[in-house]
Amino acid sequence: MLKKSLVLMGVAAAFYAQAQDVSILRNTVDVYSTTPMVGSSKFNAMAGANGALGGDANSLLTNPAGLGVAISGEVSGTLSIAGNKNKSTWAGSTIDYSKTNTDLGNAGAVMAFPLMTETGWKFINIGINFSNQSLDNYVESPGSSNVIKDFTDKSASLAGHAYNRYGNLSRTSFGVGANYNHNLYIGAGFNFLSASIDQYDTAAFQSLDNGSIEYFNRQNTPMSERSSGFSASLGVIGKLSPNFRIGGSIETPTFWRIDRAYNFYNDPDYGDGTGGESRDLTTPLKATVSAAFVASKNFSLNVDYTLGLTKPKYKVVTGAETEINNFFKDNYKNLSEVRIGAEYRIQQFRLRGGYSYVSNPFDALTVSQVNPDASTSDQSYSNMMLNNRNLASFGVGYDFKSFYIDASYQYVTSTYSNPFLRGIETGNPSTDTAYYSDTRIMSSDYFAVSEVKNNRNNFFITLGWKF
Repeated sequence: MLKKSLVLMGVAAAFYAQAQDVSILRNTVDVYSTTPMVGSSKFNAMAGANGALGGDANSLLTNPAGLGVAISGEVSGTLSIAGNKNKSTWAGSTIDYSKTNTDLGNAGAVMAFPLMTETGWKFINIGINFSNQSLDNYVESPGSSNVIKDFTDKSASLAGHAYNRYGNLSRTSFGVGANYNHNLYIGAGFNFLSASIDQYDTAAFQSLDNGSIEYFNRQNTPMSERSSGFSASLGVIGKLSPNFRIGGSIETPTFWRIDRAYNFYNDPDYGDGTGGESRDLTTPLKATVSAAFVASKNFSLNVDYTLGLTKPKYKVVTGAETEINNFFKDNYKNLSEVRIGAEYRIQQFRLRGGYSYVSNPFDALTVSQVNPDASTSDQSYSNMMLNNRNLASFGVGYDFKSFYIDASYQYVTSTYSNPFLRGIETGNPSTDTAYYSDTRIMSSDYFAVSEVKNNRNNFFITLGWKF
């Protein structure tokens, strides 16, 4: 039966009761601490590596000084076709999920203003960039007939678990860049972010008597979040020689206001109903250093390295925020990312390719878990909730002088351990994390942990006009 409880590297079990859901930890990093990096097809084909190259509105995603590199105006729009596939394995079984979303992934514009002065300042350029990405993620984990829960009137086996998140994350940036003597470029940007999330956490149990399936919603789910954030960025690019450039930029923490609405169950005063709360989150300060090699007008290579300098932190209103902050203080690693991209031109034809690596944001975590045979054991995971991510990309384009068309493809992979099921009935609404059906309460002192292999296949098409 259900006996052992989860222990995560010295974090009290009460934390998970107060924090309501492991997904809060995942979303803090996976949604709110990331930057939407969906740019134009050129940007995506080069894995987002343009911090020392610049030249278009996508510079606002990495280094706003790149706006100053532009010597003409430009407008572009990008169609994004994002495919997401999860394979969740537990108890010797695997459940596949795949979904494709088509949306406006990016739109950008740069207005270039030549300066007719006798000083070294050549251009003042203004840019705007919109980046949008899907947050949809569905993970359905298999059950096990050996894992039994005894209710007051029946016994049932674990039939499976589903985590379902859908929504969007977008970023709109405004910036200005300046060109000094075609050797030094400076820039600044202001970023306005918006996130929309709807999320479900459901466990299924199958009756040992008649085989019927009963579904249980985790306390405080389904839930939805509507959030807005703001950050600012500064950057510089310098030419060491006609062929070599270096760049650097810094982006302030994003200051988020997160408004959440949720369903609650079995409250001693209100029974079942809906509630709401707001939280303020400050995400990490980020710095990026870049280097580029421009061999000629036909070939360029760029390398970016981004490092998070601080850790996520919630404004403390209740004990829940204190426990979340303590978890990140003890177990969060400063996130880092390396991006490499190259472009080769053959007259009007363009060939592009890139690679990026994002590090695992969490230290190894040790859990006491239930196994598919109903035994329990202590297990350490180096990829709990999230893991490192690898991205490979390539693309092509054709320049019609005033107009251009580009296309690109990205293949993104990550494998992580997915904890689910643990939920404690406390009788206290602020710490209750049990699962509820219409007639029963399912509480358990353990997590089951499935392995999830995530693959993403993203396609982009961009149409642009230079003027």
